[in-house]
Amino acid sequence: MIKSSLPSKPKKILVDSDNSKAIEMRDAIVYNIYNTAEEIASKVVRKTESKDFSRKLDDILTSPLLGFPVMLLLLGVVFWITITGANYPSQVLATVLFWLEEQLSALALKAGAPAWLYGIIVEGMYRTLAWVVSVMLPPMAIFFPLFTLLENLGYLPRVAFNLDNLFKRAGTHGKQALTMSMGFGCNAAGVVACRIIDSPREKLIAILTNNFVPCNGRFPTLILLSSLFMGTITAGSYNSYSAAGMVVLMILIGITVTLIVSWLLSKTLLKGIPSSFTLELPPYRPPKTGEIIVRSLLDRTAFVLTRAIIVAAPTGFITWLCANIQIGDLSIIGHVSGFLDPFARAIGLDGVILMAFILGLPANEIVVPILIMSYLSAGAMLELDSLMAVKELFIEQHGWTALTALNTMLFSLLHFPCGTTLWTIAKETQSKKWAVLAFVIPTTIAIIVCFLVAQGARLLGIG
Repeated sequence: MIKSSLPSKPKKILVDSDNSKAIEMRDAIVYNIYNTAEEIASKVVRKTESKDFSRKLDDILTSPLLGFPVMLLLLGVVFWITITGANYPSQVLATVLFWLEEQLSALALKAGAPAWLYGIIVEGMYRTLAWVVSVMLPPMAIFFPLFTLLENLGYLPRVAFNLDNLFKRAGTHGKQALTMSMGFGCNAAGVVACRIIDSPREKLIAILTNNFVPCNGRFPTLILLSSLFMGTITAGSYNSYSAAGMVVLMILIGITVTLIVSWLLSKTLLKGIPSSFTLELPPYRPPKTGEIIVRSLLDRTAFVLTRAIIVAAPTGFITWLCANIQIGDLSIIGHVSGFLDPFARAIGLDGVILMAFILGLPANEIVVPILIMSYLSAGAMLELDSLMAVKELFIEQHGWTALTALNTMLFSLLHFPCGTTLWTIAKETQSKKWAVLAFVIPTTIAIIVCFLVAQGARLLGIG
């Protein structure tokens, strides 16, 4: 017996006082059907221990009091395991990959390759790829199996169940909780999943706000910056807990912004009456090892990493050219980042960070590699043999503070969708207008939030 088979009328069925009599009658009919089904089932179905256990577990996981704390605790544990477990594999991978670079350098020297060719291939493309693999692969290889395990067990639908009432209060469809959960894997997939919403108005709201939850491509950036900077707030062994807590906080901010923007859209641009929705929870299932391996390592980790590599290689090439082609006394990167710098400083970033996000439009996975390449515009990318080398580059050479990292994380969380998601939005809505709005709305919100955080911190003398 699943929890939603007998919803409590005030909480699970939304009856707006402004709704028509027809909608009220439909909700009452649905409630009565479930009531009758529950009564019949209680008379003819013999309950087993496993079902009793499932019901008791649901009473905890979907409880108004315990549901959210348990959800946050599980998310925190997942991110703590990811952050703690990714450090050593990342260092090992970096050591191996940069050893291979030394071999490539020796080979190029023996072959008498011109300096510009060596720079493009080795210092530009290869070093970018090496960084992407060594820094992104270990967190993804840990996070995605854990996330898939929760999905495989049947817990993620319980997360959607907990959020269902919040979306109804925001004036949108309860199914948006499901499409938002899909966005944690890929925002483009989350946009496609909005097809399950019948109402065109509510479908558009779900599409326009799906970007506010971090996708596969943004999780490595959030985890990296949280590990390097936010973990230093507490000392010693508590660093990983601070870092995991910061990533969970980013997710909560994303969910909160999703609800706020959904409510605003439902009251302004996309007015209307929210549809009723009855959400049924699937039964708990024992984890399937094969499915977890295929979905997490092949469908998700390999897919995201391959996409990042495909995009990172040409981007490394272009970024190296921009870093080494001089116009006057500055490179192209120097000119563009200098132009962007005053505005970027006002929102807690710098010109190079903002330019990295702009160049990273094709895929969120490559923002940090572009950032590193851009910071080293006088030459080539450093051999970043550890995550601490990245921290040294950001802090000692370019003056990052915890406030800079925080605003970079917020901008990464809230800024425009990647090119694939924008293209998907245009296809799903059959309109370029909504794709443009899907770019403008989150970017505007990201700028406003970062501006308020940066200026507020400066007024308080922080950062």
